[in-house]
Amino acid sequence: MSPPSLRKLPAVLVVDDEVRSQEALRRTLEEDFDVLCASSAAEGMEILEREMSTAAVRIVLCDQRMPGMTGVQFLKEVRHRWPDVVRIILSGYTDAEDIITGVNEAGIWQYLLKPWQPEQLLLTLQRAAEVWRLQQENQRLSLDLRTAEPVLKKRVQSKFDKARHAFGLSSFIRQRGSPLNDICEMIERVAPFDLAVLVTGESGTGKEMVARAIHYESRRAERPFITENCGALPDTLLESELFGYKRGAFTGAVEDRVGLFQQADGGTLFLDEIGETSPAFQVKLLRVLQEGEFRPLGSNRSVNVDVRVIAATNRDLEEDVRTGRFREDLYYRLATIALHVPPLRDRPMDLPLLAQHLLDSSNRHLGCAVQGFMPEVLERMAAYRWPGNVRELQNEILRMVALSESPSLSAALLSPRVLREPALERGRERQEDLTDGLSGGLKERMAQLEVRVLRQAMLRHHGNKSRAARELGLSRVGLRAKLVRYGLEQGE
Repeated sequence: MSPPSLRKLPAVLVVDDEVRSQEALRRTLEEDFDVLCASSAAEGMEILEREMSTAAVRIVLCDQRMPGMTGVQFLKEVRHRWPDVVRIILSGYTDAEDIITGVNEAGIWQYLLKPWQPEQLLLTLQRAAEVWRLQQENQRLSLDLRTAEPVLKKRVQSKFDKARHAFGLSSFIRQRGSPLNDICEMIERVAPFDLAVLVTGESGTGKEMVARAIHYESRRAERPFITENCGALPDTLLESELFGYKRGAFTGAVEDRVGLFQQADGGTLFLDEIGETSPAFQVKLLRVLQEGEFRPLGSNRSVNVDVRVIAATNRDLEEDVRTGRFREDLYYRLATIALHVPPLRDRPMDLPLLAQHLLDSSNRHLGCAVQGFMPEVLERMAAYRWPGNVRELQNEILRMVALSESPSLSAALLSPRVLREPALERGRERQEDLTDGLSGGLKERMAQLEVRVLRQAMLRHHGNKSRAARELGLSRVGLRAKLVRYGLEQGE
């Protein structure tokens, strides 16, 4: 007999008082099992006591009628001491009382009759070995689950705390006096309430960051945060993405699809570039916001959802409402709370801290160890207007880190567009006397003065005619007419 530590086959104990029966069973089973034989219940018990220290025996195959202790009595004791062992009776008698006692008291898994067929017997014991394996796996998993539940809860809570720190109010990089402070205060005040929020601002200012902060500071923080860029898809695809569809709703719909509204149920749905949607789609979106329900494409049943909607755009939606491009009722539904994210050029006090934060992030992303910026770099950065805002700054620093060969980033690594802007003319507003340099009579001077006022208003608002017109007290059409008349329509 091989030592237990060297066995690779599952062990079966055969208990039978007939030696020839033992040998027949051994020949049938030995290719698939490590067969141990005993001629009596007492001998079988000795083998089990010796072998079960290593849990070697998985199956006991026992004759029912033997001198002394019967098979059922023996297996009853086995069940008491080693309940995991799979127990099988092999008998030439069909006594109903023996069968009932064996099942009830000894927990016998199978009751086989003599004469047995080799193929059937081997198949039965193979199934018994699989039952033993599944029992062990079940016990292990049950134990793992009992011990892992508090650990898993702790891990989930830890990850949630990290996510909240990464995406909540603490994620905003700002200094005292930063325009972001007012935004953060508003986020903290409105986040607990299930109100729709419209976030406006130029591209790259961090509108999605504001939306995530609202979500993670709200009571919905442990539920999904789902995003969709409405400007990236045509109406038909956008509708199927948001509302889902049933199989066969259109060509290519080979299976049901759950829409983003349903995926975000209980949480927050962030709709970026909402100003790019068509009036036809806006009608469908308005119904969802008003009724809290929608109908997937191809379905005749409505789905109810509990979703907080945060929308964002870089367009002037008020102007779009006036021109009829955006529905007024949808605008007021989305803009219960309106937040405007300031551009980076209006946050000069945040630039050094933000640049260092983005440098640390770039180091982690690229596996580098750049320590900081040379003074001239920060001066150049402060002089540049950053039309792409924080996103442009992030990409610029990534580029510099990738190209750097020294511990500190030098101005030579800056992109040409950043170096082109005069460092001394940025970072502060230069006030000039509008009347300097005027010539001609009063009419000519007034026209020259009007050109200067128009040009400066357009520069202050970065080409946004709607905002410039509001500042000057003009309609958008009136402003455009003046720009055309003075040749300022193109390039200013």
